[in-house]
Order: sequence, then C-alpha cells, then structure tokens
Amino acid sequence: MFEVAVIEDPAAAEVSLDPVRARLLAELAEPGSATMLAAKVGLPRQKVNYHLRTLEQHGLVELVEERRKGNVNERLLQATAASYVISPTALAAVQPDPARSPDRLSARWLLAVSARLVRDVGTLITGATKAKKRLATFALDGEVRFATAADRAAFAEELATCVTRLVAKYHDEQAEGGRPHRVVVALHPSVAAKEEES
Repeated sequence: MFEVAVIEDPAAAEVSLDPVRARLLAELAEPGSATMLAAKVGLPRQKVNYHLRTLEQHGLVELVEERRKGNVNERLLQATAASYVISPTALAAVQPDPARSPDRLSARWLLAVSARLVRDVGTLITGATKAKKRLATFALDGEVRFATAADRAAFAEELATCVTRLVAKYHDEQAEGGRPHRVVVALHPSVAAKEEES
C-alpha cells in the first residue's frame, strides 16, 4: 500500500468521489471483506460488494487474500493507498494552466501552479512506479510568522533574489545528459486548524 496515490483517470476520480466508496476506501486502510465492511458502514453486504467491485475495477482496491469461509469464498481487499490525490489530468479539458496569466502575487495563479505540480509529480510517480525506479524529488515545508505586511513583502523579495541567484549558479543549459527540474516556491497564509475542519 502506498502512502499517497495519484488518480489520473477521470472515471476512477468519479468513482472515488462517491461518499460511500470514499468511506469504504478509508475503512480499507486495513484489509476487509464485504461482510466486515457492511457491518461498519451500515449497508447490506450485496451493496458493499457492488461498490467494492467498482473500486477494484478502477485500481483503487486490490485483492489481498481469498479464503474459504463456510460454503463461500471470502475476499479480503485493501485500498491501494492510505490517501489519494486527484490529478488535474482527470479534468484535462478544464485543468488550470499557469501560463495563461502568470502573476506571482495572485492566489489563483499559485493555485494553478500547485495544480501543475500535482499533475507533474503524479505523472512522474506513475512512470517511476511502472519502471520500478525511485523518483528524485525534494520538498521544503515550513512556517514563518511575520510581524507586518512590509516584513512579508521584504521576505518574499529576498527569497526571490536568493532562488534566482541559486538557479543562475547551477543552471547549465549546455549540460550533456542534463535533465531540467522545476522549482516551485510558494508563500501563503497558514490555514488555522478550525478553518481546516469547516
């Protein structure tokens, strides 16, 4: 089971967004059967079986074990990941494009850049998984508290200068066998715990 999986297929995204199926995916962090899940979610076993077959057809759950129980075969299934992210690729016709209106001070542009990040990393994860290779990435996540809006603006300007200097130092357009890497740096207000819950 992966910690996070990316859903790129529109049909799989639609299947995962159904409230009953989303609940089943959450319950299947640990292996379970239709009978076990029916008791947890308060639905008839046949209805749970229907939803499980749909999730399995879209690669969101997989068979872990099949065992004989009485006169029937019991299938134990498990989610393929602990959590899922739906890639903008699933909405290809309307996915955000940061090139349409680049504005480094726009929250909507930041959202478009973030969507591209999810799409690109999802594509890279899918390729690396198929090739059975590790994917070289790096992320930095932190929090800074500014005393004033002027401090925040000064920080953003200094950060941009530092990143630009680093890129100029290490970027080599002529490097034979070199591979381009995307750098994304974002700064936004932190979401309070109460806002996350609502």
